[in-house]
Amino acid sequence: MTHVVTENCIKCKFTDCVDVCPVDCFREGPNFLVIDPDECIDCAVCIPECPANAIFAEEDVPQDQLHFIDLNAELSPEFKSINRSKKPLDDADNWNGVDGKLQYLQRE
Repeated sequence: MTHVVTENCIKCKFTDCVDVCPVDCFREGPNFLVIDPDECIDCAVCIPECPANAIFAEEDVPQDQLHFIDLNAELSPEFKSINRSKKPLDDADNWNGVDGKLQYLQRE
């Protein structure tokens, strides 16, 4: 099993989760993080660190977010590795909790 970053990370990109990951499995896109499913060891330390509550164990991903399992796997090779926290996006607090953010996902 792996952990999955879901929609609420889009346009927030808080990186508190990155600092606690023991295997550096996070990958960074322009406005979204993903977890590389081949690297994740299912330790769950990232879940409580996410201020956007956007990380779930694969088996706990909400029904309306299941497509993010495949999206994390698809984007992991495209996004660069991140192993230290950074400042969130400038308007992250305004986007935290907004529904329907998939349309804003930037791949490059």
